[in-house]
Amino acid sequence: MGKSTTMRLTGLACGALMATALLGGCVAQNGTQATEQQTANRQYMTQVNQAMDDLSGRLDGFADAVARGDVVTMRTQADNAYRALDALSALEAPEDLKKVQAAYVEGCSELEEALDAYIALYTEIENATEDSPFDYATYDERLKEIQDQYDKGLEKLRAGDKEASSLPS
Repeated sequence: MGKSTTMRLTGLACGALMATALLGGCVAQNGTQATEQQTANRQYMTQVNQAMDDLSGRLDGFADAVARGDVVTMRTQADNAYRALDALSALEAPEDLKKVQAAYVEGCSELEEALDAYIALYTEIENATEDSPFDYATYDERLKEIQDQYDKGLEKLRAGDKEASSLPS
């Protein structure tokens, strides 16, 4: 073999080696990016689960206050629930989970409106007087509308969970 043939073969071998190294580097980088995305997704869902656990406890306190007709405690428990709802709404979702977060934000908004409506209804009942009595003829209908809105909020939260569980891991 001549010197020029050896140099060409060495050049080709070096080129092939460099291409392999570059390709391997791209695969490693893509693998690292995928792992980072999966880690971000898991961290986000962990935060969601913590916020949901917090919200659940706070909504239980609100439900107890509603059952007792205790408007003052309803307001306190609603304020506690709002903090949990705000924390859930404020979470920064990774790109893969933006639709999930949008469902959670919608659900939080519906729940906040329902809690406000419960408080308004029970405040109206509590503030009724003989001169300005509460219209109990509308109570069942109003309560149903509020409960429907509350259920709608919970359903949107469930839709977010469903969306998250349907994504590849």
